[in-house]
Amino acid sequence: MKSRVISITVFFMLVFISVTALYCVNDKSSENDDTNGELIVAINEVERLAADGDSAQAAEKAAELKGSLKDSQAQNSSRNTAILFCGIGCAFAAVVFIYVYLSILRPFDKMKGFAETIAGGDFDIPLNYERSNYFGSFTWAFDSMRREITKARACEREAIDNNKTVIATLSHDIKTPVSSIRAYAEGLGANLDSTPEKRSKYLSVIMRKCDEVSKLTNDLFLHSLSDLDKLKIQPEVFEVTEFIGAAVKEIAAEQGDVICERPDFTAQVSADKNRLMQITENLINNARKYAKTDITVTLTKENGCVNIAFRDSGGGIPDEDMPFIFEKFYRGRNSADEQGSGLGLYIVKYLTTAQGGEVTLLNLPEGGLKVTVALPCCDASKTS
Repeated sequence: MKSRVISITVFFMLVFISVTALYCVNDKSSENDDTNGELIVAINEVERLAADGDSAQAAEKAAELKGSLKDSQAQNSSRNTAILFCGIGCAFAAVVFIYVYLSILRPFDKMKGFAETIAGGDFDIPLNYERSNYFGSFTWAFDSMRREITKARACEREAIDNNKTVIATLSHDIKTPVSSIRAYAEGLGANLDSTPEKRSKYLSVIMRKCDEVSKLTNDLFLHSLSDLDKLKIQPEVFEVTEFIGAAVKEIAAEQGDVICERPDFTAQVSADKNRLMQITENLINNARKYAKTDITVTLTKENGCVNIAFRDSGGGIPDEDMPFIFEKFYRGRNSADEQGSGLGLYIVKYLTTAQGGEVTLLNLPEGGLKVTVALPCCDASKTS
């Protein structure tokens, strides 16, 4: 582009010079052809009149000759003016080129070089914003793009590090229950279960530790998925109040710290039973881990949805953590002393949304946290 603008500028300069030169040459040639002949005739006539002694006529002719000379000087002055205008035109073209170069071409070349630098993968060189050129806003946009790409790369590196950390954490967490299982299995092998009560205790611990391993491997499996949309949801229509009652009873059997208040209504939902069981387990285990209080599960029906509420009496979630609590790998400030991967609530949110529901959190005024999973009701007769 720069060479094209230079060519256009030189072309206009040559046009100015050519037109001026042509004008001067034509004016000078016509002056030489006409004026020179008239001057010769006038001079001869003055000489003849002076020789004849007619001084008055000679003086009159001399005056006419003087006027002709003045006209010739005026023509020379017009040529000088044309040359002056030619110089002004050339100077104007040069100034316009310099202005276009400084205001448009040079910033454009700078942006082009910056784009090539970005394309080469170098995001450390900033592009300074200049208000004086016409590309000021584009310059800002380019540099903003560079900052966003740099930020995205930093987030990507952080996510990779988080992945490694979570996998390492889950792998470590799996080792603990496996060691317990091995120890109790060795105890059974050594006939340390001398009484039926001890044998029952050993078997109970082994089964509980197996459940812990199963949960951790589920977390590891979910974490290893590149996209959670690969997790299949297979909905079916079923009565949800009875299902939640049975699920809570099964989960609470180990510790007896969960109470399910059975409602006086029934409701049909279209959901995946396995995923709903997974949601229930995650929310109850989260409450056990962080609240360390009894948990109450209630069901209500409102606005065409079944609301399954999990309420504890712990310290709740800090307000500053609330906007981020459903994000992957995020752990609140009150979870520093507990092992975890930051996947529980993220999985709950995803599974609930994938089944057409919604999950909300609420810190209760009297203390504790209330997590509500809302699933839309459906008419079984229409889906059968």
